[in-house]
Amino acid sequence: MDRPQVVPAEEWRAALAALRDKEKQLTRALDGLAAERRRMPMVRVDRNYRFVGPDGPVGLPDLFEGRRQLIVYCFMWHGADHVCSGCAMFTDNIGHLAHLHARDTSLALVSRGPLAEIQPVRERMGWSIPWYSCPDGDFSGDMDAGDGFGLNVFLRDGADVYRSYFTTDRGVERLGSGWTFLDLTPYGRQETWEDSPDGWPQGQPYAWWRLHDEYPAEPSSPSRTADTDPVRGRK
Repeated sequence: MDRPQVVPAEEWRAALAALRDKEKQLTRALDGLAAERRRMPMVRVDRNYRFVGPDGPVGLPDLFEGRRQLIVYCFMWHGADHVCSGCAMFTDNIGHLAHLHARDTSLALVSRGPLAEIQPVRERMGWSIPWYSCPDGDFSGDMDAGDGFGLNVFLRDGADVYRSYFTTDRGVERLGSGWTFLDLTPYGRQETWEDSPDGWPQGQPYAWWRLHDEYPAEPSSPSRTADTDPVRGRK
């Protein structure tokens, strides 16, 4: 097997500096795309989609778990004996959800398969991410995932739900960290350095970061965002 060229340390550092400059350019370009994404228009979701979770039937607003933003990954489903390896790799790479929750954002998986088939796969993989069944497939179809996979972002304003973003194929490959997921949402990371429209929730960079077991306990009521500012934590 061939390998990269071996060079003196000074030459290696020069090559690294040149590459780092290009990496920084890419980072700035991604920041710019995230800023455009935060200015994307939305479309209202008027259909009453029904899902099945461990506690029974639920609607799309329930998947928010009382939070303001929701990321839904449509996990391709062709039976428990043919679990999509790509969707499984995507799910394996999702970080701890507490960091998304701290930014008022929920994440869930949705599949066309029955919950009785989904649950054993979830247990086998050791995933704690909420995973819902949508047996009629209407949600996946309407949200551009069809029989395949795709990721959608939603924003909730009271009882109203809006669709703000969608990606699929290689668009999901770089995702997994809380930062990359938040960059897809209307409100982003909610930090002051971000280029966001006036009125967007923002706070000091890094100030909200915690170990995942050190975030304040959240109220369990689904209506908590109706009377509390989840970003600033004020009534």
